[in-house]
Amino acid sequence: MGAVLRLFCICLLGLSIVACSSQPVNAPVGTRGTQETTKPAPVKRRPARSTSGYYTVRHSDTLYSIAWQHGLNYRELASLNGIRSPYTIYVGQRLRVRPVTTKAPAGKPAPPESGPVAKPSPTRPTQPVQAAKKSLPVVVRKWVWPAHGKLLRGFQLDAPGKKGIDIGGRSGQPVMAAAEGKVVYTGSGLVGYGRLIIIKHNDSLLSAYGHNSKLLVTEGERVKAGQVIANMGSSGTVGTRLYFEIRKDGKPVNPLRYLPKG
Repeated sequence: MGAVLRLFCICLLGLSIVACSSQPVNAPVGTRGTQETTKPAPVKRRPARSTSGYYTVRHSDTLYSIAWQHGLNYRELASLNGIRSPYTIYVGQRLRVRPVTTKAPAGKPAPPESGPVAKPSPTRPTQPVQAAKKSLPVVVRKWVWPAHGKLLRGFQLDAPGKKGIDIGGRSGQPVMAAAEGKVVYTGSGLVGYGRLIIIKHNDSLLSAYGHNSKLLVTEGERVKAGQVIANMGSSGTVGTRLYFEIRKDGKPVNPLRYLPKG
């Protein structure tokens, strides 16, 4: 009887072990073996197409301001784009601001350059921006200082950035035309000059007056030497001052060569 009872207990224990092994077993929760969350790869933006060598005309531009911005004589800029007098340009027009030079392989002629890009964009309004009329006298008879004040910075041809002189003064002080001429640009569209005036004195000489607080002349207006054209200010710079620059054939020259001594 004892042997039978012992055998019965052994069988019962075996059945219990089999039943337990058939139940699911939960693995411990951890980071090992789990799929890690990855951040999406950054989207690479295509770089803007290079427009080097070309400029798109904006509403406030004139042929003179564009030429000034790119270190060109206005006649050179007009010639590059096949623009004739009265030099009308249009909003949205794409202008070439750098001559194109193409080197041909040895023994082969250079391919012809494409024609001047001088038509208004079909998707932009064709509003005239500026038109020059008559040439001014070649000789500038009289030059005067554009403002009374201390010379803060002299002319430095090799210095980076703008190449003119800075004249100190007080806010609102009169700024005068340095010589007779025609106003060919007024505005603040040239970065770093603040409220700017550009005057054309003849086919070669232009002068610029920057950082004004108020402009008192308009484009197309004729001015005389010593005529008040603006009020001195600090637009586009730190501290009240007048930035004055003269360019001959599109290149900066030392204003002190033209202004009277003292």
